[in-house]
Order: sequence, then structure tokens, then C-alpha cells
Amino acid sequence: MISLTDSQKIGMGLTGFGVFFLFFGMILFFDKPLLAIGNVFFVVGLAFVIGLERTFRFFFQRHKLKASSFFLGGVLIVLIGWPIVGVLLEIYGFFLLFRGFFPVVVGFIRRIPVLGALLNLPFISSVSALPSCGHAPQKIQ
Repeated sequence: MISLTDSQKIGMGLTGFGVFFLFFGMILFFDKPLLAIGNVFFVVGLAFVIGLERTFRFFFQRHKLKASSFFLGGVLIVLIGWPIVGVLLEIYGFFLLFRGFFPVVVGFIRRIPVLGALLNLPFISSVSALPSCGHAPQKIQ
């Protein structure tokens, strides 16, 4: 089991609240205050979980500047008051930032009994085989 420090536990809670408020804000037709609170909680929670220095290094790596600018610019635009445009920019930036992590997530989900069976269906298997993972999907014989 992984042991977490108190600040990491607080960060997990803040990140969870951030995701909840973002989701709830989108369900309520892009409610500006909920989206703004969700963005603030998410970014602050991330900083608590991995630390300020590592958060800064993650967002401001040379090869991630475009993705970070879209994500953080989307957060700023939501805070200014244009929620739909801001959320679209955030989503694009999020996918650019974490695209290297998606094959790991898909591989993990494939090992979960029910979800793995769904991901291995013929149509979904071809869609979920992400080309960024560096190898082609293997067929089971």
C-alpha cells in the first residue's frame, strides 16, 4: 500500500473536489462559478499532491509549453467568464499534456475483468489501440 503524507491527502481531496465541480459545472450548462471553483481546486490539488516544484516542472517543460498554454489559458478564460471556450481549450490542453499516459490507463483498464472484456471487443479494440503507445496491438489467436 502506498503511504501518503498529509499534504498529499489534502491534495487528493482538493483534486477530487475539483473534478466534481468541473463535472457538475458542465452538467449545469457550463455554470461559470462551479467551473471556476473546479479549476482552482484541480490545479491547487495537483500542486499539493506532487509538490510545487514538480508541478512547475511538469507544466513548463519545453516540449509541453503548447499543451500547458492551452490548459492554463483555458483555466484563465473560464475565470474571466467565457466557460465554453475555456473548457474546450482546457480539454485540448489536457489531452496534449497527458497523451503519453493514456496507453498506460488503457492497459490498466484492460486488466479489469468487465471493462477489459469490453475493451477487447472487435470495434472498441481497434479504437482503443492508441498509436502513441509505440507498438501495434497484438491479436489473440
